[in-house]
Amino acid sequence: MGWLQRLLGGGRVQLDPQRQQALLRDVRQRYGAHARIPFAQQVEAVTGVLDGDDGLVVAAGIVSQVADEAHADLQAQAQDYHRRTGRRLLVNRRNYRPLWKEVGPALRWPLFALPCGYHPYAQLAAAVSVVGGQARRLERVTDPVPVVTRVFEVLDLTTAGWEYGRVRVDTDAAALVDRLISSAAQVLAAMDDPPRLPPAVRELMRRNNTVGVHDPAGPRAVGAINLGARLREQLLV
Repeated sequence: MGWLQRLLGGGRVQLDPQRQQALLRDVRQRYGAHARIPFAQQVEAVTGVLDGDDGLVVAAGIVSQVADEAHADLQAQAQDYHRRTGRRLLVNRRNYRPLWKEVGPALRWPLFALPCGYHPYAQLAAAVSVVGGQARRLERVTDPVPVVTRVFEVLDLTTAGWEYGRVRVDTDAAALVDRLISSAAQVLAAMDDPPRLPPAVRELMRRNNTVGVHDPAGPRAVGAINLGARLREQLLV
């Protein structure tokens, strides 16, 4: 509860809910799949928009909303799967990997079509960068524990989608995962009593396989990412 003590104690931050709503409208309307600029440029632009404490609150809210809506979508898919097959599926927010291992081809990766309209490679990627870049101020505006929990949840869902859900690993997808890992590490480093790493992350950290990264506009491989090595590098400090 250190974040709450800081809010109630000295150095209280002044937040503006109206400005936060304006920022949300701006990033939702101007950016995403409909915007005619590359995702990398959108991330840079949105990151600049979400400056200051109000921007940090908005960024944390975007990450949490995406994670919540993705979980609700997977629950709905599991219920539909049960109606069609009579087989029940466990949707565990702490570890999505068993679900995707079991029936990955039957699932739709939810992050491309969430009700909020945020695109994973645009608004979400920018929000994650803002959270990590301002990690040391995070506990002055909100509880960092649920925020980093949602960052890990989106990381789990994204990497499971790569492995079991036919999600294409291109440079935009790899950039999102790199931001998720870096931001999670930054938030944990700024916490006095960080939570334990979730099971899916610990499983990935024990691996050492390399995933090819492709050009978004074509089939050509332009690089590779070793998730286990990247996680160990960032989180085992």
